[in-house]
Amino acid sequence: MVVEQRVPEAAPGESPHRRRRLGLAGLLVLLAVTAVLSLVIGARSLTPAEVWQGLFGDPGDDQRLVEITLIVQTLRVPRTVLAIVAGIGLGVAGALIQGHTRNPIADTGLLGVNSGASFAVVLSVYLFGLQNPVQYMWFAFLGAGVAGVVVFGLSSLGRGAGNPLTLALAGQGVTVFLAAMTTAVALGDKQTLDVLRFWNAGSVQGVGFDVIMVAAIFIGVGLVLALINLPVINLLNLGDDVARGLGVNIVAGRTVGVLAVTLLAGAATAACGPIAFLGLMVAHVARWFTGPDYRWLVPYAGLLGAGVLLLGDIAGRLVVRPAELQAGIVIALIGAPFFAVLVWLGKFRQT
Repeated sequence: MVVEQRVPEAAPGESPHRRRRLGLAGLLVLLAVTAVLSLVIGARSLTPAEVWQGLFGDPGDDQRLVEITLIVQTLRVPRTVLAIVAGIGLGVAGALIQGHTRNPIADTGLLGVNSGASFAVVLSVYLFGLQNPVQYMWFAFLGAGVAGVVVFGLSSLGRGAGNPLTLALAGQGVTVFLAAMTTAVALGDKQTLDVLRFWNAGSVQGVGFDVIMVAAIFIGVGLVLALINLPVINLLNLGDDVARGLGVNIVAGRTVGVLAVTLLAGAATAACGPIAFLGLMVAHVARWFTGPDYRWLVPYAGLLGAGVLLLGDIAGRLVVRPAELQAGIVIALIGAPFFAVLVWLGKFRQT
């Protein structure tokens, strides 16, 4: 299925590069506004002045200010930072995996990252009784990484080595196998099932900076690899034969790209659980503005991913207030109709 992409025309006298730069600046402003809203909105709403006081003021013996400081610094700042970091990772990973597979409906789950992380979490709880996210995050990241390596290794074997279709088939096979193993282990132990149900929902709540810092380091390395990989993706999208004729090492280029996706999606998934559809959605929205040039598409996708995940977290605090709905559930509720519309539009444009 091929989905046409339309790039908004630039105004007369306005260069596409200038329009894209202005778009990036606009996304940064919107992300900053959304981050402020994330600090203000919650079970207890705060004013911007109270948030400022909670961030930089001295509460002294004022019990009200002590409570505000606790809410802002220990609850809302970490979840806001995690949403931004994880959203950037998932957005960039979604754009990269679509570029490397040349599949407009590819998502980070295609590499088995989500299923690998879930299986590792289940094993860590079942075998070692881990309950703290700080503890099983390392297992989740390890599982995501191993799954990504296995998928890429399988896709590199045989006559279809390095082929995007082979990569997709290997990813689907590993995903189904790990999902079955996860279910089999979880159903045999109530404690493991309870942890898996919460973790699988996908949430940026209740994670401390000890987890966020580790995730940010891995995502930072993944972003560096992604930036290195951008010119290669543009050439690979012309077709493997054309790219090879232009001097591109296909295997090396895909290896760097898959490693970047594994680091980005694996770290984000390990920190906050699986967030379905996010990478898929923001990559398509970004492509509408930037066209197929990944030098622009990837930064747009990263900023959009951060903004959408923040908005999903904020919406989750408002929908069932004073309780909360996990951000992963909100994103899935948005992403499923988006996916359906995407498929419908694709079929419509083929007729």
